[in-house]
Amino acid sequence: MFHHVKGHGVRLGVAAVLAAVAMALLGLAGARAAEPIKIGYGISLTGPLAVNGKSAVLAQKIWMDDVNAKGGILGRKVELVYYDDQTNPATVPGIYTKLLDVDKVDLVVGGYGTNMIAPAMPVIIQHGKVFLGLFGLAVNTNFKYDKYFAMIPSGPDPKVAFTKGFFDAAMAQTPKPKTVAIAAEDDEFARNAADGAIANAKAAGLKIVYNRNFPPTSTDYTSVARAIQATNPDIVVICAYPLGSVGMVQAASEVGLKPKMMGGAMVGLQATAIKMKLGPELNGITNYDFWEPVPKMQFPGVEALLKKYQAQAAAANVDPLGYYMVPFAYAQMQVLADAVEATKSLNQETLGKYIHAHAFKTVVGDIKFAANGEWARSRVIQIQFHGIKGHDLEQFRTMGTQTVVAPAEYASGKLIYPYGAAE
Repeated sequence: MFHHVKGHGVRLGVAAVLAAVAMALLGLAGARAAEPIKIGYGISLTGPLAVNGKSAVLAQKIWMDDVNAKGGILGRKVELVYYDDQTNPATVPGIYTKLLDVDKVDLVVGGYGTNMIAPAMPVIIQHGKVFLGLFGLAVNTNFKYDKYFAMIPSGPDPKVAFTKGFFDAAMAQTPKPKTVAIAAEDDEFARNAADGAIANAKAAGLKIVYNRNFPPTSTDYTSVARAIQATNPDIVVICAYPLGSVGMVQAASEVGLKPKMMGGAMVGLQATAIKMKLGPELNGITNYDFWEPVPKMQFPGVEALLKKYQAQAAAANVDPLGYYMVPFAYAQMQVLADAVEATKSLNQETLGKYIHAHAFKTVVGDIKFAANGEWARSRVIQIQFHGIKGHDLEQFRTMGTQTVVAPAEYASGKLIYPYGAAE
């Protein structure tokens, strides 16, 4: 009786339960599919790097809106989860631990700058995540992490590439310079840039007459400028973050430091607010950059992006032009999204292998990554400031006060040499 009557009833009950469970699982799967793909990162919204970090965030929000307007990624909306790292490396490991262990984000990207990306690396490596850093210089040199990728055009030998154009432009002059002074902030970015400058100076046969670090917390840079001046160098390379860059420009002006060429690796001079603040004190300086509105760098989509960004910049209280950060912050997200869409996967190993193996079309042009996660080909440009009058914005909107002097492929004019003639 049990097996024929009750047993039959039990089998019906099990079937009904299984059907209900299947429906519930389908419902959960549907709910998960509807949940946004969360991309997490730390970024400088306060502190010295905020001038660039805030600009990057607006670009990334524009990217998110653009992607979501087209249906998202893998049919799911995208959500950005970010925290202010306060331009303080000590905050970074905790931010990424929270993003991965508490917020359970699907993907992470690097924040802005070498000094903020490097402290995240141990957490990222421990979690086995793909990690695209924004403008980190040679971050992966020591880590050698196979899922790190750099959104910075400094090529497979980034330390050297950062100032190579500066030295190439200098050595093309007549008479050639013979001596160089190198001054660097004592932090990870500046030390990396200075390592490259030393290698470039030696390759060019230049005598290094000054090579010293100064504290990142400096408030008076005139002593550094005077010490450089005392060695009477032909050219001067300065490696610094925004506070040091501004401080050194002002100190050089104050003490009358006028080598034949000066600049190289100064972060901050790309920011419109800093250009406006320094005004004519910038005249003559030759410094790295990554994108400028010259004809050869009008890659598909970049003009439309900048128009969209500039329309929102005032309300967001960010850089009014966005030439430095915006294209690369947007491209950083483009690469990650394209890899997810192409592989139909959020698996980190799958994504890492795909990014290594494929080229990407972005608003900063076509990008292919080298084995170490850097760009396969360097595209650091050097621009020279000249003819700046006063402190108004409009003179920086076009390239009338800035000329790309290296590399030759992107050059928009010739170096004014010596430096003092550019006023």
